[in-house]
Amino acid sequence: MRRALASLFGGAVGKDTVSRVWRKVKSDWDAWNARSLGEEPIVRLILDGTVVRVRLDRKATSISLLVVLGVREDGQKVLLAIKSMGGESSEAWRTVLDDLINRGLRRPEFLIVDGAPGLDKAIAAVWDGVPVQRCTVHKHRNLLAHAPERLHDEVTADYTDMIYAATPQEIEARRKAFIRKWRLKHRAVAESLEEAGDRLFTFARLPPSQWRSARTTNAIERLHEEFKRRIKTQTVLPPADTALLASGQINMRKVNGWQTHARHEAHRSAN
Repeated sequence: MRRALASLFGGAVGKDTVSRVWRKVKSDWDAWNARSLGEEPIVRLILDGTVVRVRLDRKATSISLLVVLGVREDGQKVLLAIKSMGGESSEAWRTVLDDLINRGLRRPEFLIVDGAPGLDKAIAAVWDGVPVQRCTVHKHRNLLAHAPERLHDEVTADYTDMIYAATPQEIEARRKAFIRKWRLKHRAVAESLEEAGDRLFTFARLPPSQWRSARTTNAIERLHEEFKRRIKTQTVLPPADTALLASGQINMRKVNGWQTHARHEAHRSAN
């Protein structure tokens, strides 16, 4: 804090100044964490975790931050929660989701997740029936982890052709072809794709203009990257709370295809 404030004030600052600023920032952070979400017109949630290095009891350690990003009806992304829960278990995620619900967050229309089993279990407990999209980037990494390096380019080419096909029918045809081919060529790759099931292709239910933003958790990945860029000048952060506070004041643009949100939700309601 002293180093950050010194650059702001153009010189050394005393402990009293540091303490006053920290109390004010911490107070604002606590208020942000408790704010009502009842008026937020959220239609989509993106959920993922990240790991950062912090100093606890004078020792460097890694902590998991659970992040929830909301997408409003007008396509604007907004950070809803960033919590240090000691891990990414179903209990940790359930605590985060229950807090959002208790603060008034309405039932979302669409969820994008990284595929972690703890998160899937927590979602099923609170929002069973909401369409869930498994991140296609995370699954691509899983596929490569199940194949020898000599096959990586071929796996990537087949996977990209499937995920970025132009219509749901083409996606399904290439999905079947992918599984047939890789069951014979390297079975572990086919089994990894099958593990994701239909959730890997939930995006295809949406208008095509939304596919790009609905396939992945990239919006949170970019948030993570920006967060880590801002703290990389320090080997580790001071207390864990500082890791949370450092995420503030990051601007996010609207998602692609947001103009069709209202039309899609009206179609869902009619059915």
